[in-house]
Amino acid sequence: MTLRVGIISANWGAFAHLPAWRALPGVEVVGICTSRQESAEAAAQRFQIARPFWDAEAMIRSGEIDIVDCGTRPSVRHPMVLTALQNGVHVYNGIPCSADIDRARELRDAWKAGSSVAIVDAFSQWIPTHRLAREMIDDGFLGRPFAGTCSFQMSLFNQPHPQFPYNWFWQSGLGVSAMRNLGSHALHMLLFLFGEVEELVADDRQLLDEWKFPDGSVIKPETNDFVSMLLRFTSGMTLQLQVSWSATLGQGWSLEAFGSNGRIAITAPSFPTADETVLRAGALGASGLEEMAVPDRLRTKPGVDIDPAVQPQAAIPMAFAMHDMVEAIRGNGPPSPDFAQAWNVERLLEAARRSTEQRRWVRIEEIE
Repeated sequence: MTLRVGIISANWGAFAHLPAWRALPGVEVVGICTSRQESAEAAAQRFQIARPFWDAEAMIRSGEIDIVDCGTRPSVRHPMVLTALQNGVHVYNGIPCSADIDRARELRDAWKAGSSVAIVDAFSQWIPTHRLAREMIDDGFLGRPFAGTCSFQMSLFNQPHPQFPYNWFWQSGLGVSAMRNLGSHALHMLLFLFGEVEELVADDRQLLDEWKFPDGSVIKPETNDFVSMLLRFTSGMTLQLQVSWSATLGQGWSLEAFGSNGRIAITAPSFPTADETVLRAGALGASGLEEMAVPDRLRTKPGVDIDPAVQPQAAIPMAFAMHDMVEAIRGNGPPSPDFAQAWNVERLLEAARRSTEQRRWVRIEEIE
């Protein structure tokens, strides 16, 4: 049976998600949706997709799709994802999963009550280097995990460009911030590598109080652009996380952790990708860290036919995640990262919000 996909977004959804879906046998992208008829029809023609839609909920209810790929703004896509879950349509949802904890809880409850397979676009855990790090940790390379630091710093708005498609991030009320966006990606990775978090303390704030464009115009952002957290895991590990989308000369993705037996360090110059993410490691007694070769078996996945040189490189880990989602729909194993993991990340984000507001450590079990 061919599974039919409808994509909401003619920007990143068509640019990155479309080649990932088309890498999977037995899957066909049959619909694309934008907010206007003319743009939907133009996108359908440009990307050779049969059905244009300009009403997302109508596409979801049409009976013409089995999977909705929903990548628009968190506050806008909430009713779309909810409609899909309530009508048995499978969901590939954007990051962050929702705009706030109350709407995240509503999606979690609808997912648990329904039959849909639902995952989120936290594709970094499918990057081959990250998969290798997970295997090494599972095999005991770190030994008893002690501590770590993680930094995810981007320079998105220090010298903003008027054509940057995410300039709307300045607006409050849409469910975005550096913590909710970049922080969600980081937290998904940390849960994937190190397991559950018991408690945290956080400071979520705004550093850059204006965005100055080349023409002299200025935006006064209403959203926070920096968060620092201290996370305590159930394993006993303590890790410091710092995230910003307005970091001066942002250095991208960096994660370092050590335990009783060894140390690992993962870096990428920007958002982690399949071709630029590097893992270095060293065991206790070594003179330093050495770069680890990623085995070919982690660079490919049976049932995924995608060019390793595809651009953007994000399409590769996306295709791996989508493959397991499709297999789960067909009854062959669990998908990942699913809505259970997304809910855990939303609980961490809410704990960080409460910690900032109340100036205290927050136990994750407080958030139900």
